[in-house]
Amino acid sequence: MKIVKPSFSILNNIDGDEVLKAIEAAGRTCYKSEATITSDSAIKFVNNILKRNHESVLEHQSVSVRIVCDRGVSHEIVRHRIASYSQESTRFCNYCKEKFEGHITLIHPSGLTEQQYKRREEHFWAVQRLYDEEINEGISPQIARGILPTALKTEIVVTMNLREWRHFFKLRAAGTAGKPHPQMLEITVPMLEAFKKLIAIVFDDITIDRGTL
Repeated sequence: MKIVKPSFSILNNIDGDEVLKAIEAAGRTCYKSEATITSDSAIKFVNNILKRNHESVLEHQSVSVRIVCDRGVSHEIVRHRIASYSQESTRFCNYCKEKFEGHITLIHPSGLTEQQYKRREEHFWAVQRLYDEEINEGISPQIARGILPTALKTEIVVTMNLREWRHFFKLRAAGTAGKPHPQMLEITVPMLEAFKKLIAIVFDDITIDRGTL
């Protein structure tokens, strides 16, 4: 058994200026105002479309992110319909194999007491032993996975257009529809901060309610 922390990595090589220019080029098609494009007009254009809620233009640009989280958090992520997902499959992954170092990997929530942490680890070791027993008895991974906990670590590659990323962060980082799950915030808060640094303007207006942390 192994314990890891949640994490993420942005898979695209993002040039924020080029992203804004591409959005402007697409958007100005609507008005046939391409002749007004200058070296620094993209920022003003994108600002204006956001103020007018013309966010469909943002759909022409997308970002892919690899997220490491527990299965429970991943179940919330995939509720966002306008996206593409590729997720680690407990049906086909045999965690007794060498490439998984022969054990299951899990994620603990933050804020546990030492006693609570120890109690969970005892439970996870029992799960590991039972999983090993079932695999060694010839039970297939797709059946043995039934004993794996929600705390199981999973990797999921998520691709969304920028409009959907805005919606995702409003719900999952800013808490506009209720307080997000604490383990979701462990991923979404630093991810939103990274997006803000990479793609100026598009995410600047999404503020994190620190009261949700």
